[in-house]
Amino acid sequence: MASSFMPEQARAPPALPLPFKIGLCQLSVTADKERNIAHARKAIEEAAAKGAKLVMLPEIWNSPYSNDSFPVYAEDIDAGGEASPSTAMLSEAARLLKITIVGGSIPERSGDRLYNTCCVFDSDGKLKAKHRKIHLFEIDIPGKITFIESKTLTAGETPTIVDTVNHGLGLAEVGRIGIGICYDIRFQELAIIYAARGLFLPSVDHTTIDGQRYDIFWFYIALYGAFCAHLICYPGAFNMTTGPLHWELLQRARAADNQLYVATCSPARDVAAGYVAWGHSTLVGPFGEVLATTEHEEDIIISEIDYSLLEVRRTNLPLTKQRRGDLYQLVDVQRLKSDS
Repeated sequence: MASSFMPEQARAPPALPLPFKIGLCQLSVTADKERNIAHARKAIEEAAAKGAKLVMLPEIWNSPYSNDSFPVYAEDIDAGGEASPSTAMLSEAARLLKITIVGGSIPERSGDRLYNTCCVFDSDGKLKAKHRKIHLFEIDIPGKITFIESKTLTAGETPTIVDTVNHGLGLAEVGRIGIGICYDIRFQELAIIYAARGLFLPSVDHTTIDGQRYDIFWFYIALYGAFCAHLICYPGAFNMTTGPLHWELLQRARAADNQLYVATCSPARDVAAGYVAWGHSTLVGPFGEVLATTEHEEDIIISEIDYSLLEVRRTNLPLTKQRRGDLYQLVDVQRLKSDS
């Protein structure tokens, strides 16, 4: 089915923010929940004092990473307040410091289910988004590592992208951010969806311009790139087996494939823990280049993000204009359901 659409009538995207600093807080995690919350707050305050406008925490920062711990440390995020002291702290810190916080992840209790959940708070302290880990971690390498998250956790059902728009100024404060948690980074389809989210996609599969057939999904990415995600944040806790092999590789692949920024934040390594994290929190640029990283100890990485480079890289290497929609397509199922 062909479509007659009018690009000149498309809404204008919010202005891109000026270059800003991101803070990645690689934290040690203990069995003391109150200590973990206070420690995370101190790190957030330190990152903000160093100029970070966007601060990110690790996966499962308020609890040991284990199936035995998830039910014990889980919080009712929707209830808030005393039922969720971790997110109450994040909200207050974001409001007082006037920053956006991608709050790593914590175990969430909702009814009789548990989730691995990331909350994003804006500079007013409001909860902008809640991402429940979509792909649950499952690994079994005899003699190395076995971990099955689905023994206690339920998979999320919704891809999550956050607009950090100051509507009064018409400015995206820290851009348009896609959220994934750890194992989500292995699934490139999710990143591709984030690279396209926010575009107006008509409910047709292709359009024709001057006799040339264009796949709608890829055409709108190429035409309205300003509406796409600028950054994907993946709080994660890769382990000592997959970390050395895949952690940096996957970050650089997601960034280079989609020509956007990728930020990851890991817990610091604790060799005495039941699950030992790899560490190496990192910021990767839209050409797949590592802009900032660290080793496995506690650290706070401060690095600059400049979204004007996205258009430069997409001009240097015009991948979105070269995709073959006549040979392959990606379906955004959630969008199709919302449009039906």
